[in-house]
Amino acid sequence: MRLALAEAEIALEHGDVPVGAVLVRGDEVVAKGHNSRELLRDATAHAEIAALRLGAERSGDWRLVHHELFVTLEPCPMCAGASVSHRLARLVFGAWNTQAGAAGSLYNVPEDPRLSHRIDVVRGVLADECGKLLDGFFSDLRL
Repeated sequence: MRLALAEAEIALEHGDVPVGAVLVRGDEVVAKGHNSRELLRDATAHAEIAALRLGAERSGDWRLVHHELFVTLEPCPMCAGASVSHRLARLVFGAWNTQAGAAGSLYNVPEDPRLSHRIDVVRGVLADECGKLLDGFFSDLRL
């Protein structure tokens, strides 16, 4: 999760919401990503999507069945759905996303028994640190 936090800090450099994601397989970091919506002017440029796309490219397969995704913020419905579509083994997130969370807050896409694949979810890892980074970003916007 510390690597995901470092990745989230990069998003701050271009004015994006500081969310970072790291895709791992075993002990190997396969891919990293951070929010780039403002930079790329693309609503789908979320940290998770960036890490999943790069991870699939590097792995040579869209199926990431032996991979885990570490994210500083609970994924939105798009990112939770992409995680299921990529067939991740595990999703680990830090801060809860009470406005758009889709891994336990508002929805629970990764563990929905109606879907063809389910993901193990670990919630709240370094939640305070992840949350402080986000809180700082949004409080600076209000100044």
